[in-house]
Amino acid sequence: MFKDHFSGHAAAYAAARPDYPEALFAWLAQQAPARNTVWDCATGSGQAALALTEYFDAVHATDASSEQIANARAHEKIRYAVAPAEASGLPEASLDMITVAQAAHWFDLPTFYAEARRALKPRGVLAMWGYGLTRIVPAIDRVIDRFDAEIIGPYWPAERRHIDNAYRDIDFPFAGLPVPRFHMLKRWTLTEFLAYIGSWSAVQRYRKEKGSDPVVWLRRELNIVWSEADGSRDVIWPLFMLAGTRVGD
Repeated sequence: MFKDHFSGHAAAYAAARPDYPEALFAWLAQQAPARNTVWDCATGSGQAALALTEYFDAVHATDASSEQIANARAHEKIRYAVAPAEASGLPEASLDMITVAQAAHWFDLPTFYAEARRALKPRGVLAMWGYGLTRIVPAIDRVIDRFDAEIIGPYWPAERRHIDNAYRDIDFPFAGLPVPRFHMLKRWTLTEFLAYIGSWSAVQRYRKEKGSDPVVWLRRELNIVWSEADGSRDVIWPLFMLAGTRVGD
């Protein structure tokens, strides 16, 4: 069953997401057996789908949330559709690559893997990646870590543990590929950073259940340590990834 943690704030989610690095998509394209067709599964607001248009002729982008699709970024190469990860509706053996950005931990993975094997061409590649907490500078990181562990920790869905474990606890029945290290980088003011934090599903759940905003506490604490000459900071998200080809291909 689809666990929808984002439709209620899809517009805010789309506005606050950081962008994945171009080097990630260049590397992905090099792993694909061809660059004809890619499926971006659980596309959300279409960030990865848009980047994939630089490297693939056609991008199928699906999400189980109609609200997310409504807020996705349009492009002539992208065909958006509302569909669960486990039932894409795409033809058998039609895909050079499947990408899943910050979403695989929500799936019924055995069923999704079966769907991926069905839809991938021989030697087709599945790549699933994600990211956890930001890294800025130690003084700020300590505040973020405390906010995550002590204040909103109980409000994360159980599947969040897979993000905290960098997908090391997820079974991946594909022939693994060695993955370089990638990270996302944004230069953000404190206001921009807090807008991103406010889009977290745990923060949304906290607000709904407690009737107060935990970001107020975070703003107060970060005001003490955020200061920078121009008011902005480099915000880094280390990425982790599982990537591989169909077993036996």
